[in-house]
Amino acid sequence: MFLRFKREVLKMLNVDERYVKESDHADLACTIAFKLAKEQKRSPQEIAEEIVAELEPREYVGSIEVVNGYINFFVSEEFLEDTINLILDQDYDYGSPKIKGEVLIEHTSANPDGPLHIGHIRNSIIGDTLTRIMRKAGLKVRTQYYVNDMGRQIAITALGYKRFGIDRSKKPDHAIVEAYIKMNKEIEENPELEKEVEDLMIRYESGDEEAIRLFREVVELALEGIKETLRKLNVQHDEFVWESEFVRNGYVDRILKMLDEKGLLKKDGAWIIDLSDLGYEKEVVVRRENGTTLYVTRDLAYHLWKNENFERFINVLGADHKLVGRQLQDILRLLGLKPPEIVFFEFVSLPEGSMSTRKGKFISADELIEKVYEEAKKIVEGRKELNEEEKEHIARAVAIGALRFDFVKIAPEKPMVFDWRKALDFERQTASYIQYSHARCCSILRKAVESGMPDLDFKGDLCTPLERKLVVLLSKFSYMVLRVVNELKPNIFADYLLKVANAFNDFYRDHPVLKADSELRMHRLAIVDATRIVLRNGLELLGIEPLERM
Repeated sequence: MFLRFKREVLKMLNVDERYVKESDHADLACTIAFKLAKEQKRSPQEIAEEIVAELEPREYVGSIEVVNGYINFFVSEEFLEDTINLILDQDYDYGSPKIKGEVLIEHTSANPDGPLHIGHIRNSIIGDTLTRIMRKAGLKVRTQYYVNDMGRQIAITALGYKRFGIDRSKKPDHAIVEAYIKMNKEIEENPELEKEVEDLMIRYESGDEEAIRLFREVVELALEGIKETLRKLNVQHDEFVWESEFVRNGYVDRILKMLDEKGLLKKDGAWIIDLSDLGYEKEVVVRRENGTTLYVTRDLAYHLWKNENFERFINVLGADHKLVGRQLQDILRLLGLKPPEIVFFEFVSLPEGSMSTRKGKFISADELIEKVYEEAKKIVEGRKELNEEEKEHIARAVAIGALRFDFVKIAPEKPMVFDWRKALDFERQTASYIQYSHARCCSILRKAVESGMPDLDFKGDLCTPLERKLVVLLSKFSYMVLRVVNELKPNIFADYLLKVANAFNDFYRDHPVLKADSELRMHRLAIVDATRIVLRNGLELLGIEPLERM
């Protein structure tokens, strides 16, 4: 609805979209008078008043005012009524701007040499939230986990697995990392073992059947555990694409041939791309002297495949991949191919310190999930009205909500510190606060049904300022969805949902609902139900369960 209001304002003004913005003082504000004032050397206020005098009324524009050169627009009562009616009518379908297209999102893609740690799950949560929001927007989205099964780390893991085996009683990704850590220690003590690692890498890339069987077994065991962790976080991938596929299906040969034909390769033992003209200090090696390729080579091949199959493709990468990510983009441009859009995210810190898989010092996602769940369980333990099954269900939903929301509410480019105590505080700006707001809506509506639920009848002319503020926020759902699709910042939507929860609780604090007289009761119950729908739909886009009781 808000998108339609904005389109009406733009049509009235006939100005570029960059001059019309949301404002704390109006539903939309236009700044075009300031631009014209510079050109015409006149007062912005005078120009703004002249513009407004020429404007024709519109259905959803209720009033217009000029304040210090700003042209402020406010929605009409009809807009408020249509917003509530649309939400109640569309229910689960509410909130889609209905845009078309296909998108590929690659996210998580952690090395299969051990369990996911807290840095990985920020990647997963950002990628999964983008996926959910883009699907809500109407886009056809495919998600892929790019499995690095060819690097040195995986060769070390495979060698460790072959030498030491694994403890089958443990979660497979945790068992696999023990073999990796043991083998690393062996190599540090016996550097001559590096030759075995290199030989194994060569054999795997050249298609040796025994090496393929070994690598497949190791990687699939690690992925089994990784998938289990992702399921706990409500994250799923459509496909797991193995890096080695692009060696075996000819895409690596094709990309090397394209680089050669463009004159981008320097062949002097190793094959190298010189990107110094683009400001890079180091050359990019795409083929070693022993004939094996590197991660960047296979990644270029993967992106050749993406170019042939998708119009838009997005990668979610940690900040430590900025250099290789930008090199990838620039090399693809030199080849005349479309580069991926990359969402870089900064890392998550915890008081426990560093996370080095090689040395065995890391905080696994599994440990973090279990810790937050145990703390959430303590919070709900005292609720006597809940049975044990309900307590466990609510604790799980609150724990995963706390993790997902806190990991996505900070803009990806900003570092974050995850503090489970703050994340689980029902009174703070958290997932549990939003879940509780949704549960409060459900509780009000349950009580209304018990006392004889009337037909809901929202009336714009009955709106108080707090009600009006809330309804305008509810109207912005699809507008916020579209912003995330365009800006690739899911924190925008998390912030929006918090604002809805805050506005609802302000409304509930000052406005009796069930005890209001008949007309107001029907009006306010309609607002409560519409808020419930927006909070439920919004929580689901964040991968968080919208609890009905807490």
